[in-house]
Amino acid sequence: MRNPKKSAKKSGKHKASAAAGSLMAVDGAGTSAAAADATTAPSVWRPGIDPVAEDEELDYDPTAYDCLHKFTLEWPCLSFDIVRDDLGGPRSNFPHTMFMVAGTQAAQARQNYLAVLKLSDLGQGRHGKRSAAKSGDDSDDDDSDSAESDGAESMSGDESDDPDSKEPPAKMHHRLVGQSCAINRVRCCPQQPGVVALWCDNGSVRLLDVNQQLQQLAAETEAGSKASNKVQVNPLQVHSHSTEGFAVDWSRAKAGRLATGDCKKHIHVWEPQEAGRWQVRTTMYQPCSTRRCAWSSDDACS
Repeated sequence: MRNPKKSAKKSGKHKASAAAGSLMAVDGAGTSAAAADATTAPSVWRPGIDPVAEDEELDYDPTAYDCLHKFTLEWPCLSFDIVRDDLGGPRSNFPHTMFMVAGTQAAQARQNYLAVLKLSDLGQGRHGKRSAAKSGDDSDDDDSDSAESDGAESMSGDESDDPDSKEPPAKMHHRLVGQSCAINRVRCCPQQPGVVALWCDNGSVRLLDVNQQLQQLAAETEAGSKASNKVQVNPLQVHSHSTEGFAVDWSRAKAGRLATGDCKKHIHVWEPQEAGRWQVRTTMYQPCSTRRCAWSSDDACS
């Protein structure tokens, strides 16, 4: 969810831009006729191969993204997951709305939380090839400094990068569910998106029901500061491995079936039972630490 960062070296003479993870070099000012003749179309800048001069900076190519916004939480997150919603699909018309969850890695254990998020009014701005072609006709008379300013505004996510755009600013609505440990991985159950599995750094796996928080976010139109207060949600179930882990995956074939793998080579399978409980059993002992697991189409875990 973070934007490509500009290089610390800045100058008004030259500029380099990045497209979808690749950086692109562009001659910006052209101080002489010879320099203007040498100017070429944007090309991919290759890290470790192409040098970056002291008077060049790295930037992104807005035509590489159909939609780009920046949102931040108080603490970094090692994992996030998209929450399946009932807004229909496929969705192609802007602005977009989406729901997601993210788990923090805070400085102190009790500062952690599961962030339940709604991102709304995600406009396109001047991103995407179609939008770039439309705005290109209007920008022939603009100088390069104006173009650079527009690009920076679009990355902030706070306001539209197009001064003529009627798009409202993008918003991040949130609910924070307090946790007593850092969260290594989060995954939403595909059949029940409000049920979230948390792999914690204390060796435990927790299943939380955040349907109430999702319903609150769905009904909310304006992000409020009171939502910053953490709430406590009792886990549906907690199961401890012998050590921490990162591997977690829900079965697409059977609702509620879950697999979790730890750093001591064990994979545990969670089988749903009556009354919202799970029976957990160890099924595999891998020859190495299990960092990732996935269910196959025939519902076999690997």
